[in-house]
Amino acid sequence: MLTVDMADLPALAGRDLGCSDWMVVDQGRIDRFADATDDHQWIHVDVPRATQELGGTIAHGFLTLSLLAAMSYQTLEVRDARRGVNYGFNKIRFLAPVPAGARVRSRQTLDTVEEKAGGLILTRTVTIDIEGQEKPALVAEWLTAVYR
Repeated sequence: MLTVDMADLPALAGRDLGCSDWMVVDQGRIDRFADATDDHQWIHVDVPRATQELGGTIAHGFLTLSLLAAMSYQTLEVRDARRGVNYGFNKIRFLAPVPAGARVRSRQTLDTVEEKAGGLILTRTVTIDIEGQEKPALVAEWLTAVYR
């Protein structure tokens, strides 16, 4: 975990922020996400069919993406920010499915830091790795805003 003040952020542009802890994406989490989003496509929630046709269920891409919030709390803390909010994405690519029961983690790099009225916009390249697989689940360019 890198803990900094807002004034330190511009000098960190281009720096590797490290990895989060591994997190299990089990069937229970997948089912709860399906219920929360009303996305009950069989590849996510029909274990018998998915096992027969795919070898098992897979996590929703948006579930995998949503885990970035929790994972980012493990890589960067801005002590003097009053608040931080999701500002959006410039690019997201889902590269490999996350099988139910797999462990994932994020790797993050702070690419740029730009002034915004009352705060800063941080652009990070984030990669979600799947344990034991060479190809990552996703790579994204993520923007967050931190405010004074």
